[in-house]
Amino acid sequence: MIVSIDGYDINYKITGDGDKYVVILQGWGTTCGIYDSIASALAPKYKVVQFDFPGFGESTEPREPWNVDAYTDFFIKFMEALKIDSASLIGHSYGGRVIIKLANRKALPFEIERIVFVDAAGIVPEKSFSQKMKIRRYKLLKKLYFNKVFYALFPELVDDWKSRQGSADYRNATPIMRQCLVMAVNEDLRHLMPNIKQDTLLIWGDKDTATPLSDGKLFEQLIPSAGLVVLEGGHYSFLDQPAKFKSVIQSYFGV
Repeated sequence: MIVSIDGYDINYKITGDGDKYVVILQGWGTTCGIYDSIASALAPKYKVVQFDFPGFGESTEPREPWNVDAYTDFFIKFMEALKIDSASLIGHSYGGRVIIKLANRKALPFEIERIVFVDAAGIVPEKSFSQKMKIRRYKLLKKLYFNKVFYALFPELVDDWKSRQGSADYRNATPIMRQCLVMAVNEDLRHLMPNIKQDTLLIWGDKDTATPLSDGKLFEQLIPSAGLVVLEGGHYSFLDQPAKFKSVIQSYFGV
């Protein structure tokens, strides 16, 4: 289904026949369908909403770069458009960032009942000496390679270097979405976590390299009512351990 919000066409779907809502906020660069297994686990008791953020999946890309607060503003309008006044929220990776922001907003037009963070983002790691040196080298090369004269002399060399910079998410993104991603990964949200008052479940893959388990342990320390479940797997723990994830999520939601 498609709903129009501020001129953006937003792809979404709702499964389940329960009286209460659960909304899944996706990870960066995913499509909402990747979370079908989570939705099916909860559908016997809940209405489960899956959707694509602007610039993700089948939804319209933002007209200008959005930071996490802009995506948070969008989500509030999305909930109003669907006339949802109370829901539990599940946030995977980037979706976790938006939930942290939501839980810190005053006078939300809807109630957040429970929160589940799955391999969530929101913590900017301390950079090692080698990482700092790598960044310094990158900045020096960028200054050289973006020189018009140098590019005119060695265009293939510069284009090849550009194509190898950044993460896979960054390389695969459009120019606008790259700016959105850069703003997100450089914003540390740990100072907001103690303000999360909702009962919170944390589910983490022990081999997650994108948002490592140490992040999950820090979430647990900083969020007052949080409990951590560790599964074998990586950044997509719900796909790596579907049966165990289903058991955990159904137990938490009483399905």
